[in-house]
Amino acid sequence: MKIVVIIGPTGVGKTKLSISLAKKLNAVIMNADSMQVYRDMNIGTAKIKESEKEGIEHYLFDIVSPREDYNIYRYQQDGRSLLDKFKKENRNVIIVGGSGLYIKSLLYDYQFGLESINNTYDDLTNKEILDRIKKVKDCDIHVNNRKRLIRELNKIENKTDNKSDVNKKMYDFKIIGLTIDRSKLYEVVDNRVDEMIKEGLVDEVRKLHRRGIRSKAIKTGIGYKELYKYLDKEISLDDAIKQIKTNTRHFIKRQYTFFNHQMDVTWLQVDLDNFDNTIKEALKII
Repeated sequence: MKIVVIIGPTGVGKTKLSISLAKKLNAVIMNADSMQVYRDMNIGTAKIKESEKEGIEHYLFDIVSPREDYNIYRYQQDGRSLLDKFKKENRNVIIVGGSGLYIKSLLYDYQFGLESINNTYDDLTNKEILDRIKKVKDCDIHVNNRKRLIRELNKIENKTDNKSDVNKKMYDFKIIGLTIDRSKLYEVVDNRVDEMIKEGLVDEVRKLHRRGIRSKAIKTGIGYKELYKYLDKEISLDDAIKQIKTNTRHFIKRQYTFFNHQMDVTWLQVDLDNFDNTIKEALKII
């Protein structure tokens, strides 16, 4: 069984490479994008279209309603269940996506309790969470780092320590990172956002807005949270589009930081003029 992970920012060709490799390796494809698990959120998440799948089996796409709060714990359980099944069947797997923590939790010894992942302290501000931690122990976590604050408070209140060995691999896999020159990447991102608008992103978000959906996916999803502001008449459409482009760039920077510090990645410079060269290089890595 081969497990190949394809990571990288939006617009670099992850979907295209995953299809090509899946055909050559007779593999299935698993999603590792935290937003592509949601139904009815297609254009803004750059989700693969049915016409692009070319008969390849795809898993963990469109598995929950946008009203639900799907989380990393559920992804780990769903993903490992599939990987164990494919391992027994000796089937090759291509994992593709840009959500680093999802991939980390799936493939490495990333442990947490169910009660911890469910307690998000939505009724507390960051400062209130920090103050509660400091009543028990010293804490140098920055007040703006809500995820770490929540994780630390959960450890205290559940009286459990994370026993993870986050560098220990649970499976045998190879990670390929796709990248292009940063200035070119930002140009690709801007063009991609414009194309999403032409494809009907505003109408897609309007349908969710009319259904009254105000879930975590909407509040955090780039392309959705900005257009909700527009539909709520807080900002203009032009400003919403500018914010989508800016927030995407910021997200890409965070992605690169996480991938470079948390994973053993073989980076591959994408040949935008001849993608076949990229496919050949990826096969050499595998």
